[in-house]
Amino acid sequence: MIRIAASLLVAAAVLMPGRPAPAEEVRIKHGGLTLNADLELAGGKTLADGVVLIVHGTLAHKDMEIVVALQDMLKDRALTSLAINLALGVDDRHGMFDCTAPHRHLDGDAMGEIAAWVAWLKGRGAGPVTLLGHSRSGNQVARYLIGIPDKAVKRAVLVAPGLGGADGYLEKGYLLSHKEPLAPVLARAEALVKAGKGDELLKGVGLIYCRDANVAAATFVDYYRFDPARDTTAIVTKIKVPVLVVAATADKVNPRLIEKMKGKVGGNVRMVVIEDAGHFFRDLFGEDLADAIADFIAEGPKS
Repeated sequence: MIRIAASLLVAAAVLMPGRPAPAEEVRIKHGGLTLNADLELAGGKTLADGVVLIVHGTLAHKDMEIVVALQDMLKDRALTSLAINLALGVDDRHGMFDCTAPHRHLDGDAMGEIAAWVAWLKGRGAGPVTLLGHSRSGNQVARYLIGIPDKAVKRAVLVAPGLGGADGYLEKGYLLSHKEPLAPVLARAEALVKAGKGDELLKGVGLIYCRDANVAAATFVDYYRFDPARDTTAIVTKIKVPVLVVAATADKVNPRLIEKMKGKVGGNVRMVVIEDAGHFFRDLFGEDLADAIADFIAEGPKS
């Protein structure tokens, strides 16, 4: 892919109906920050033909392997895609989030940014939008959709989505990653938030895979306070648009997804299980993933 940094005005100019364009990095303003995304326009297609809006996983970015490969493979299947970078509190962010930087982002920020990009697409005449989230963002997409989603969003694809609200998942993960129990740190963070000091940094604590990080109390609480909605399987049946859950049998990040989806498939909810694939669907498993997405979109509503 050719990835060219471009202003929003230039991007808008090259995306006029009927004019194919290479992948462009486009930017919008949201919440006082610049957000960026890569738009990959399929050959012979315009935005009016529909767009897959792709959201990356935890503290990651739009140029990670799974996202870039998926955009290429969707383009091969005549599907246009927009891969966004979540800001994570950083202006015009690129690359992985720097674990040594202060963490002042919220897991819940993703839903507002998804909404902002959907509005941007609508403003440019985009047709049906398919929201696609991988890992943590699979859950963020699901939570966006059980809120008040834009009517432009017609379907969703949740790829190995997060199970963060389930069965002591957060406590177990924190202890494994940071060699200390979650409860005392969370209690300290919650006390600061209650005292109106949510911006105060907790020094040298863990956050997700970042060790010895400096984390705002409000950030720590947002990521680690129990919320049953963080378990995607607990809310997937509440989504009103058709939704495809894609699971991998060799997924070591969310190994219980297939088991926890039992009894959830039906109605709006479909599921595809890709045998022997891992959490990131590398190599030929990516082709299987792209095929499943393309087939799902082809079967779904068109308007």
